Parts: sequence; C-alpha cells; structure tokens
Amino acid sequence: MAFIGHLTFGLIALSYLVRDIFILRILSIIASLAGIIFNYYAPAEPLWLVINWNLAFIGVNLFQIGMSIYEKRKITFSAEQSELYETIFTAFSPIEFLKLMRLSTWHEASQGQKLTEEGKPLKQVMLIYSGEAGVEVSGKEVNRLKDGDFIGEMSFFTGTQATATVKTLSENTRYLSWDKTALSALMQRNPNLRFALQSILGNDLTRKLQRPAQPSL
Repeated sequence: MAFIGHLTFGLIALSYLVRDIFILRILSIIASLAGIIFNYYAPAEPLWLVINWNLAFIGVNLFQIGMSIYEKRKITFSAEQSELYETIFTAFSPIEFLKLMRLSTWHEASQGQKLTEEGKPLKQVMLIYSGEAGVEVSGKEVNRLKDGDFIGEMSFFTGTQATATVKTLSENTRYLSWDKTALSALMQRNPNLRFALQSILGNDLTRKLQRPAQPSL
C-alpha cells in the first residue's frame, strides 16, 4: 500500500511539470484513482472524506476533458494556427487560443526591417512564425532569433523600453504581433489565459537568457 501512496503524490508532482493541460488532467485523474485505492485499503477504516473529494476531483477533470474535446471538434483552426497551437500554445484551451489569435495581427517583413529599436518604446509583443532576426545592442549583433521566438516579452512584463534593436535577416519574415494594452486587457478578463501566457513568455525569456550574450528584449 505504501507504493500506492507514493504513486499518488508522485503523479501529482509530475502533473505540475507538464505544460499540456490535457496530459495534466489525465495525470490528475490517475493520481486521484490511486489516492482512492490507498485511502480505502491502507487505513484501518476507509477515509471516506478523502475518497469522496478524490471522486469529485475526477469528476471535475473528466468534465473539463469532455469540454476540451467538444471545443476542439467545434472550433477549427487554419493550418498556421494549428501549428502554433500544437507547438507553442499547448497549455491553452482551444477557446483561449482562439481569443488570442483574434487579437493578433499577421505581418510579413522584408530583409533588414526593424521590429524593435533600442531605447524606444515598444507597443507590441511579437512572435516570429517563419524567418530569422538579428538582435543588436549598440549597433553590434549579439544574437539571433528564429521561428517560435517572442520579441518584447520583457518590455511587456516590466513596461520598460526596448533594450535591443531587432532586425529581420531573411526575406519574407512572417510574424504575429499583439498590442500590449489590448493583450493586458484580455489577460485580465481571462485568468486561465493569463497564467498560461505568462508561463509561455517566461519560459521563452528564460531560454533566451541561457543563450550566450542574449539581451532581454
């Protein structure tokens, strides 16, 4: 029985590490089932309070999984949106992702176009969909950004000006942008979306900071 108890808490701990909300709910259900078994057989008498709460947690997660499957069938994404959803925004529900996409604007930039300018206010958060961009500080290139990299997340978090200039390096660089004010308002209205987006932007920023000589944009 001790193994079942350790399994319960191990699965709960594992669920905190995954980014995919669907997998998280599956792990939570398995953990609750293990918890029910442990609390029924391990004590001298079954702990019905704990068992009933675990049953409630299973019900909530099953309901949310059902809603997620229903939303995925009901909502259709373009090929580009599907790629973004499956690679970057996996923590979002389909409806949350659709709200985010409705707020975005697609752009196509030619080679050498400035997306941010060092020391200047930054009104947008951007995401490179395809292409490459160079990061310059004091006129010197210090790093490069590629597909899936965000631009302006530090400025979005802190409200500061851009600390680097970002220029496109390839022809027909495609990227999305979100107005910072509108994005903040959307996050305030949707706590789950806010949590998921903060996690994605935070992970992106951490990944950049681990690159050599990578400035915070």
